[in-house]
Amino acid sequence: MSSARVSPPGFVTVLGRGYRPKEVDTYTASLSAERDAAWERVARLTVLAKEMAVEAERLREAVKGIGPQAYGALGERARRVFQLVQEEAAEVREHARSEAQEQVAQAEARAAAVRSVAQEQADAIRTEAKEYAHRRLLAARAEAHGIRVGARRKVKEFRAEALAALREVRQATASLLVDPKREQAEQWAAAEREEVERAADLDAHHARLMARAEEAVAEAQREVAEAGELSRRRDEEARVRAAQIVAEARLKQGRIAQETERVLRKHSERSDEVRAHMDQVQESLAALTGRAVEQ
Repeated sequence: MSSARVSPPGFVTVLGRGYRPKEVDTYTASLSAERDAAWERVARLTVLAKEMAVEAERLREAVKGIGPQAYGALGERARRVFQLVQEEAAEVREHARSEAQEQVAQAEARAAAVRSVAQEQADAIRTEAKEYAHRRLLAARAEAHGIRVGARRKVKEFRAEALAALREVRQATASLLVDPKREQAEQWAAAEREEVERAADLDAHHARLMARAEEAVAEAQREVAEAGELSRRRDEEARVRAAQIVAEARLKQGRIAQETERVLRKHSERSDEVRAHMDQVQESLAALTGRAVEQ
């Protein structure tokens, strides 16, 4: 079996003869006509592109030769509108500049006031801290001196007591009759042990008193350091606050400048609209009168 052939679209299969010659000729003629029409459109578009390129070059040269637009020959009403727009833009710009400068000046004044108050507070705190620290040091030194004096007095009293005890021991040993040397040696040993114990107690008491004096001096020095740190923190907080005030003023100045630029752009757009309207008026007059309006 032979496989069935599928005819392309647009042709009718005829049994035994293939395609009808008339239909083939008609379809071929249609394709040729479409091809010729396409080549004709390409040719027209090529010519139009060249003409547009020449016109664009002419317009570029014409634009280069155009000077700034003069509005001296406009009508009185147009000149007043344009002048009002320019005056309003200048007034808005000057008002914004003045307001920004005033805001910055006020912020700088507030920052200076904050710094001044902070400096005064810091000076007061520093002076009070120094006075307090001086009083604490004097008190600590006085207490330490009292402790040292008391310790010396205790030592003298102990020595006096020890000497009295030794005298008592000597008197007691002198009256002994039985085995005097042995008894005397035992009493001397007991007296020495008692003296050593009293000396150790006195040294411990003296050490405790000196530790208390040193602790009092160290506490006074810590309080002086804390007062200095508090003063330093107050100074730093004042500087930070002053910097924040100035930064806020700068930010507000930037916002005012942005708003000014927006207003000026709006006025510039209005000026462009006025100029475009005046150009249209001139073109209309030229079309009606058949001659160009003098600039």
